[in-house]
Amino acid sequence: MSLLEQLVKKGLLDKERVASLEYEIKTSGKSEEEVVLENRIVTEGFLFGLKSQNLKIPLRSVLPEEVPLKILEMIPEESAKYYKMIPLARKDKVLEMGMVYPEDLKAQEALKFLARQGKFDYKIFLITPTTFNNLIKQYRTFRKEVKKALTELEEELKIEKAPRKVPMEKAEFERIAEEAPVTRVVAVILRYAVDGGASDIHIEPIRKELKVRFRIDGILHSSLLLPLKIHPAVVARVKILSNLKIDETRIPQDGRFSAKIGKSGIDFRVSTFPTTMGEKVVLRILDPIKGLKSFEELGLEERNFEVVKEATKKAYGLILATGPTGCGKTTTLYAILNLLNREGVNIMTLEDPVEYYIEGVNQSQVRPEIGYSFAKGLRHLIRQDPDIIMVGEIRDEETVALATHAALTGHIVLSTLHTTNALGVIPRLIDLGVAPFLFPTSLSIALAQRLVRTLCPYCKKKIKPSSKIKEMIFKEINSLSPKVKEKVKIPKPLKVYQAVGCKRCRYEGYSGRIAVFEVLEMTPQLSEIVLKEPSESRIREEAQRQGMITMKQDGILKVLDGIISIEEVLRVAEEK
Repeated sequence: MSLLEQLVKKGLLDKERVASLEYEIKTSGKSEEEVVLENRIVTEGFLFGLKSQNLKIPLRSVLPEEVPLKILEMIPEESAKYYKMIPLARKDKVLEMGMVYPEDLKAQEALKFLARQGKFDYKIFLITPTTFNNLIKQYRTFRKEVKKALTELEEELKIEKAPRKVPMEKAEFERIAEEAPVTRVVAVILRYAVDGGASDIHIEPIRKELKVRFRIDGILHSSLLLPLKIHPAVVARVKILSNLKIDETRIPQDGRFSAKIGKSGIDFRVSTFPTTMGEKVVLRILDPIKGLKSFEELGLEERNFEVVKEATKKAYGLILATGPTGCGKTTTLYAILNLLNREGVNIMTLEDPVEYYIEGVNQSQVRPEIGYSFAKGLRHLIRQDPDIIMVGEIRDEETVALATHAALTGHIVLSTLHTTNALGVIPRLIDLGVAPFLFPTSLSIALAQRLVRTLCPYCKKKIKPSSKIKEMIFKEINSLSPKVKEKVKIPKPLKVYQAVGCKRCRYEGYSGRIAVFEVLEMTPQLSEIVLKEPSESRIREEAQRQGMITMKQDGILKVLDGIISIEEVLRVAEEK
């Protein structure tokens, strides 16, 4: 019985539709499975579960990390791709083979031939196309690909025994940087950084080698060591991509380029920096799919989400995100812009630099070196009839005065500020020259945040907290406002999760990041405090009255939900 017939029998497919699907199979040359999945009749797991029962072959789900390269190499990559079969494991002399189409006679014959050549017995398992596609990528390992390209590059860069007396000319730099081997080295580094979920790539010369490090979930990991002599070629290649001056190595340079990695268009922001060992290059990976997040993905929930949402409904007002560099402020502002982005509004931004391009938003990059600063840009931007304005950062008195004026004259203004918490925003704005009587009508909300690593969902472990941690958790929960506190569910007995580490999270125990927030809103009571005594202690009293959740409390709530570890909350609390 065919899979289509089985689906009809189970009531998942109409008999009328079978004829059109059979015609599609016949004319397209696609398999029955491919046509069923492309038409989204059932899920891949369900379909291959059915096929497993039909063929009486067990269905296996295998992670790429579980299959060592030496096992994969027992079957040539070309044969694996052509026959859709791949080694999964070896037990004694028996090779466990995963096959998408084990019923295919040609694939069976090919496997018999390879078994005779390699002198091994085999056992067949059924695997899904997704499992096969994930495993086939493992043939191309990072170090293996780089090593192959390096071998070719070595031939191009054979160093003469006599030292070079004349510096390398610009044209020669360009020639070497455009050579296929170095192009491939850089391409492989970019692809593996993107596939590995890195946010930054560091290419840095050390005494004897060229070190490549990836920043994943906020932590730098050494990924590769290359020969130091290829450093000029690698840097030159990155400079060519980002349209920087190749022969200028004495001063820092900034640039940007786009590249297609897999099926996605990824932007890379490039920064070069002269060091005693040579130029260091840092590439920030700007993936629009990962960078533009929803409020849920950011970690903005419950009371905090409601306050931010209400601020976006107002016709005007300052929405300020605050925190140290790299805490995700811009990502949060982009999420708010996405919420505000609709056909009837004109959104204008001034950024340094533009991180992600948003459809329907007019984004501009400031260039202080030619006099195009935030303040100057803001003066001109007001003449563009904006409804919503985003200014990358408030750094000086002129910018804050213009931003405040824009908020007072009927615009929603989003920007960032550097303070340790939301309570420090008002004193900081006063320091920058904002008159206290302007706050009630100009400031809408102040939002502070920090990034924390989320626990790996596959290996996190439930534990009983120590008495000290337990005491701290109850202290923070009890200090929440009654409205928030009544929604908190504390498990009995109290349990929290800790990081463990597995193959899926590279034995880190963490996978991805989320933010912890605190949001202070402008209220009549707060405006009165600002006019009379704008100290942080008085502002804290009002924050408690309005039910503000501190970053530490927000972290504790995420601990109770099993999203983050208590260690991450304590790390953030220490930062404050």
